[in-house]
Amino acid sequence: MNTIRLSTNPVIGWIGTGVMGSSMFSHLLDKGYQGLVYTRTKQKALKSLDKGAVWAESVAAIASKSDVIITMVGYPQDVREVYFSNNGILAYAKPGSFLVDMTTTSPSLAVEIYEKAIQCNLYAVDAPVSGGDVGARNATLSIMAGGDKEAFEALMPVFETLGKRIVYQGKAGSGQHTKMCNQIVIAGTMIGMCESLFYGHKAGLDLTSMLHSISLGAAACWSLDNLAPRILQRDFEPGFFVNHFVKDMGIILEEAKRMHLPLPGLSLMNQLYQSVQALGYGRKGTQALILALENMAGIRKEKEVNGEK
Repeated sequence: MNTIRLSTNPVIGWIGTGVMGSSMFSHLLDKGYQGLVYTRTKQKALKSLDKGAVWAESVAAIASKSDVIITMVGYPQDVREVYFSNNGILAYAKPGSFLVDMTTTSPSLAVEIYEKAIQCNLYAVDAPVSGGDVGARNATLSIMAGGDKEAFEALMPVFETLGKRIVYQGKAGSGQHTKMCNQIVIAGTMIGMCESLFYGHKAGLDLTSMLHSISLGAAACWSLDNLAPRILQRDFEPGFFVNHFVKDMGIILEEAKRMHLPLPGLSLMNQLYQSVQALGYGRKGTQALILALENMAGIRKEKEVNGEK
């Protein structure tokens, strides 16, 4: 391939306008990029259309008219469908186009997309993100990328519109592997955060005051700053779905099995989050873990969970 460059005024095709995708695409539109959008439910794209994006009737229409095609969908099977189906991206993308999958999906699927893209004279980068709905709204996401470094560097103006920490991790699949490391850490911090709230409650502490102290010390983390206050407010709306987190942990455990790597802590967290699903909270945010722990502890009344007498 020749030197990899992004055109001066590229058309951005965006597929998937969920909790994070809608805000992310809005930043690109606000920056002045021409945008095409497709999602299975057109109503979810109304915010983007109001900002000047053009509706595309299919994935094929997005692929054939865009210079950069960005996907932010739900599950690995969704990624496979939009890339590999007969009407998918790989069948219709223009030679020289950039394909950027920002979905958290399996590293092996990222490699598969990359290898097929090379055959079609396309540039594929796996670029999952971390930062949740807050990071998406504020354009402060952490973006971890895998693929050819030249393609990554060409896409920097796009990435810089979406995030603050943008790191090239290596060959295709490396971005996804890095996101798996991210999710392992989050799983551990989530259980620590929830159990600290229980402990603080039983000790008779004012939980808001307790959080103010520990969030400034060695325990500081994103979950304490962003999710613990939501728990105290009984706000379980999703910044990141429980269902998607369980999907991510399943990917990690499958990859770990392939690498003969035991991850007992993550295995426990996977079981706990499956119990959250079993209670019917799969479409809630990951902070809904507290609801499963409350159920185990026999806590029923909201005033008890909030630390009130």
